[in-house]
Amino acid sequence: MALNLDGKKAVVEEVAEFAAKAHSAVAAEYRGLTVTELTELRKTARETGVYLRVVKNTLARRAVSGTEFECMQNGLVGPLLLAFSMEDPGSAARLISNFAKTHDKLITKIVAIGGQSYGPSELNRLASLPTRDQGIGLLMSVMKAPVEKLARTLAAIKDLKEAA
Repeated sequence: MALNLDGKKAVVEEVAEFAAKAHSAVAAEYRGLTVTELTELRKTARETGVYLRVVKNTLARRAVSGTEFECMQNGLVGPLLLAFSMEDPGSAARLISNFAKTHDKLITKIVAIGGQSYGPSELNRLASLPTRDQGIGLLMSVMKAPVEKLARTLAAIKDLKEAA
């Protein structure tokens, strides 16, 4: 369905709003996927905190202009869908990576994070980033380790004094 000027402006504003808040973005070619498969991908995206949108490339270029994803503009060619990570930097990459394992027609074209655009080879690296909860868990374990070691050392000293 063709969009009128107001509809196009609304799409650009909506995508720009999400792009301004997103941690990372992935552009993937969806040519050959069925409507059922795209619906399944959209459902999974909603569940994982990823904003997913199929947008005309000219509108997508306008939407990402002025955001850290402006670096993607030159690569927006062909039928693409945009996935923006809203909760943690790796969520969009995990979504696209996991879906592409079972649907070979979904082909990653651009990965963008921190104002830099990367090729599809960087998708797995971004997807392997820990989630927010995993990151907090890792940080807490690193912070807890010295305290635990001190407690074990003090207990060993106590045992040595009692034995002597």
